Formats: sequence, structure tokens, C-alpha cells
Amino acid sequence: MEFILNRRPTTFNGDEQTPLLWVIRESAGLTGTKYGCGIGMCGACTVHVDGEQMRSCSVPVSSVAGRSVTTIEGLSSDTSHPVQLAWIKLDVPQCGYCQSGMIMAATALLKKCPKPSDAQIDEAMSNLCRCATYHRIREAIHAAANS
Repeated sequence: MEFILNRRPTTFNGDEQTPLLWVIRESAGLTGTKYGCGIGMCGACTVHVDGEQMRSCSVPVSSVAGRSVTTIEGLSSDTSHPVQLAWIKLDVPQCGYCQSGMIMAATALLKKCPKPSDAQIDEAMSNLCRCATYHRIREAIHAAANS
């Protein structure tokens, strides 16, 4: 099975029902995408598939055949993406475990809605943060939208 991973052609020769998360982490060695719940609820595993956010723990790799997948590592090579810069500037993470998924979700939101309201952010950001840094996440999304 072939797909594009962070702008590079990738081949996976395992079970086509393997969750995309494990292909990314174990086969490709990209560990920025995190395992959280395994049932697509927490968002720690959020990646973009053809530009749309997707929870990679509940997506079989077969569903991305011929498609383009972007992980946190593919967002920018040097943390220069506006969302990443806002996260750093506003010191968003506490423990940081959920942050790659949060950044990927925020990036997808800003692509669809370049200047979101608080209500739009609250609706779109369904990822869970056990440290409850939601107010800083919202501030960072607004900062990235204004950059």
C-alpha cells in the first residue's frame, strides 16, 4: 500500500487494517503523533489526511492509500509554522502530551476558518488536554490567526 507521508512517497507492506497511528509511529518512526485513548476520542493522534484532520488511532492504513498524510513533523521542519510559533510564544503546553494533536487540530481549523471566534474554536477543538490549558490554546489560535 502506498501513500504520501509528509510529502514523501511511503509504502506499507503490513496488515491493511493496522491503525494509521501505528504505521506512522512504528513503521515510519515518527513519534510526534501520540497514542492517547485508542478509540478516536482524545485527539492526541490527530494528523491531516488530504488536509482534513483525522484521528489516526481509529483509521485503518488502507483508508489512506493514494492519499497525503501530514503529521506534526511534516507541518514544518523547524517549528516555523504560525500555529507552532504561537504555541511557543504563549507557552501553551504544560505536560505537552496532547499538544501535537492540538496543533494539528488548530491548523486544520485555521485553514477552514482563518479568523475564528471563541465559539468556533470551542466547537472545533474537541481534543482533550488533561492539564486543562484550554484558555492558552484559544489564545494561541487567535495569535496564529493574527500573524
